[in-house]
Amino acid sequence: MEPSVPPEDRGGGERREGRPPEWEQERLAEIDRLRSENVEPYARSFFGRTPLGKIAEDYAYLETDQKAEGSHCRIAGRVMSRREHGKACFLTLRDGWDDLQVYGNIDTLGETGFSRFKSSNVGDIIGCEGHVFRTRRGELTVFAESSIILTKSLRPLPEKWHGLQDRETRYRQRYVDLIANPEVARQLCGRGRLVAGMRRYLENQGFVEVETPVLQPLPGGALARPFITHHNALDTDLYLRIAPELYLKRLLVGGFDRVFEIGKNFRNEGISLVHNPEFTMMELYWAYVDYNAIMELVESMVPVLAEEVTGSTRIEAAGEEIELEAPWPRRTIDSLLEEHLGLSLAGMRAEPQTAKTLLRGRGIDVENRDTFAMLVDKALKHAVWPSIVQPMFVIDYPLELSPLAKSSPNDPLIVERFQAVIAGKEICNAFSELNDPVDQRRRFEDQARNRAAGDEEAHVLDEDFLRALEYGMPPAGGLGVGVDRLAMLLLGVDSIRDVILFPQLRPEQ
Repeated sequence: MEPSVPPEDRGGGERREGRPPEWEQERLAEIDRLRSENVEPYARSFFGRTPLGKIAEDYAYLETDQKAEGSHCRIAGRVMSRREHGKACFLTLRDGWDDLQVYGNIDTLGETGFSRFKSSNVGDIIGCEGHVFRTRRGELTVFAESSIILTKSLRPLPEKWHGLQDRETRYRQRYVDLIANPEVARQLCGRGRLVAGMRRYLENQGFVEVETPVLQPLPGGALARPFITHHNALDTDLYLRIAPELYLKRLLVGGFDRVFEIGKNFRNEGISLVHNPEFTMMELYWAYVDYNAIMELVESMVPVLAEEVTGSTRIEAAGEEIELEAPWPRRTIDSLLEEHLGLSLAGMRAEPQTAKTLLRGRGIDVENRDTFAMLVDKALKHAVWPSIVQPMFVIDYPLELSPLAKSSPNDPLIVERFQAVIAGKEICNAFSELNDPVDQRRRFEDQARNRAAGDEEAHVLDEDFLRALEYGMPPAGGLGVGVDRLAMLLLGVDSIRDVILFPQLRPEQ
């Protein structure tokens, strides 16, 4: 029988007063017993095994109480449950995310072998050899002719009938979450397919994948507060990158035509359902095109990725069915603010106090020191985005929100920028890239003044990037896709922590 485990210790009780819990002491004693019998409880290898999922697939044809001829196999997996019946015992093994039943009896395994087989704890990893049959109850099973302990578990798994449900524990002990909830592992594999599909799609479009520095002398490419560290040998402060943008644009200056990077960014900001301090972005830059070409790329790529992850271009989100196939409508920010707030960009710029009063009336948190750019950002996130369900390109942003984008030929206060919004969330951000070094310097200087006035997220002035622009960067379109948020959308989850294997959490108490 399993050692008695108090409810509070199920799934990982901690040591108290320096002593291991009773159940751990019992398992440690069992390890000592095995070693005294010259049985190593932590094996070096177990070659030649057949995955449990393949056995289930290969022998699905077996009928009740039928043995498969020539089905001798080696299998291995974690013990998930155990049922003893006198001189016989049934174990359920889990290999990755597939389960299979194993049957052993004293006649075949012998007294010593059967004793070790039936004394396997839930959580142990064992290996077996035997043949495949289907029981009288119709369950596909391996009849164990021999078995061996491969890894002895010192901690019990979460209580069988309840599993691991507490979200905080699941995120903090993701390894246990993956054991107890195989559907989580399958979901996170969907994220892997998304990244692989994105890489494959872009390479097929002629883009070259590159890598740029994560440790940067200046934090640039976005409006965000960075993490800072210190390099001892150089005796200089460095920043974890908030975006790879400025380095990727340097590559356009150097002659690259189409480049992309998939990697981690780091922003020293709050944690929420859609924010994690480290997150994955895909950024690309395409020479000689503008944001219109980037829109066409996005609305053609996303349906392909949806097919890759879910098998369909239709997904469920926000309680509605969403069709991701192109074309997606285009709406200006100005028209959306007029529609949802009755106030234009020009009106918000000219009468910020009126805008603040209006936003507060909608229950939006607004501070007296909020700038025009902050007011527009809050209006979009809290008053406009929630109303957008089907895919939409929101285009033509105010200059103050986009210091790296090219101005519209029709209005110098508007830049050629878009965000794609689906089910109330932004999934990407794109510009017609600014390649005028004089204009770029002026905007950096404006940002520097904002920074001096207390805006910690304002962009810093990057002299080396300006020098690169002075050599000449071709006109270009750029795109950033939040991989985590796109994964959330396609996988139908509401928290970014559900698509990140090890999300950032408060220190464990």
